[in-house]
Amino acid sequence: MRKLKLYLETSVWNFYYADDALDQKMSTLQFFEQIKKGAYEIFISEVVLKEIARASHRKRELLLQLIAEYRPQELDVNEAVLELADQYLAQGILPMTADADSKHAAVATVYELDALISWNLKHLANLRKMEKINGVNLTQGYVKKLELITPLEVSKDD
Repeated sequence: MRKLKLYLETSVWNFYYADDALDQKMSTLQFFEQIKKGAYEIFISEVVLKEIARASHRKRELLLQLIAEYRPQELDVNEAVLELADQYLAQGILPMTADADSKHAAVATVYELDALISWNLKHLANLRKMEKINGVNLTQGYVKKLELITPLEVSKDD
């Protein structure tokens, strides 16, 4: 059975260290244990790295070390990604202030990943947003359905 290809947006990396949200942190740690066991192929983009670059020095160092440990494949933010992200914003699916979130969803779509993993329940891991994003994707010729889910919702078949 092929491994699921998962895009991990910035919140997933952040919740690895979220001592103020213990339930999400525990789910995230369990998810990363599955990654460590080789259950999934994981991906990020420069958008994740740019968001991490804005964190405090200590947090940035922790997150970059975590990324170095898990070695996700970095996907390019190309013209197709930017055009699709602009569609999400132009159609009001995501607010203009959620430019990074639009790019996360577009990267996962353009590269035909199985799911975008996020703790961002407002803009990404949200059934209504997923339906709307997939609707735009279809109109733009992307037929593979993108799942937008939390680490809690990803489980490895035994």
